Amino acid sequence: MKKTFCAIILALFAFAPSSMAMDFSAGVSANGGLFAATAREASTETQSAEDTEIAGVGYTSIFAEVDFGKFAVGFDIVTEGLESDTVETTKLEHQSGGTNSSKTNKLKVEFDKLTTGYVAFNITDNAYIKAGVMSVDVLTQEDLGTGGTYGDTSLDGTMLGFGYDVDMDAFFVRLEGKYLEFDGATVNSSNSDNSVSLRSLDGLTGSISLGKQF
Repeated sequence: MKKTFCAIILALFAFAPSSMAMDFSAGVSANGGLFAATAREASTETQSAEDTEIAGVGYTSIFAEVDFGKFAVGFDIVTEGLESDTVETTKLEHQSGGTNSSKTNKLKVEFDKLTTGYVAFNITDNAYIKAGVMSVDVLTQEDLGTGGTYGDTSLDGTMLGFGYDVDMDAFFVRLEGKYLEFDGATVNSSNSDNSVSLRSLDGLTGSISLGKQF
């Protein structure tokens, strides 16, 4: 993802006219949104469970961008990790002699270092549309009755949005709405008894930003 976005930036700089003015800006954003995730847990004993959760989130991010006049190129980085609720499942395992035993698995994930690279295109003097690519680290925190552990992974995704800038002379205020969609991923337990697959993760977010042009 990072290599792809770097290539896009280089192409934009290469094809931009040498006389085109460039302005640099940076700022901070307060974000809120609603996300839906569907995950499936499976074991080698053909037992499985699938669940969909919807959760509201709030977080801050910082951004920096280069404005070429008709379009801008930038990065946005979330400054804090986003944690999920703890999910708990209990499974029955058949033992020799016809007895059953239950094992409880607990899993929580943290989404860390959510980074977005984007290009925004002006449609009026103040309004714009934007598109970008995202990357986030997924850190697992688990307590498995099976004795295994899950490894960490990362997700890539895409973003579409629109926004409106209000110039306040010394600084600017920005209102923005975005749709975020991430690719799926699967992590396996260290003893190969269980796996967890994130089948879908997407959300709608809104933000208000305060920035300054240099």
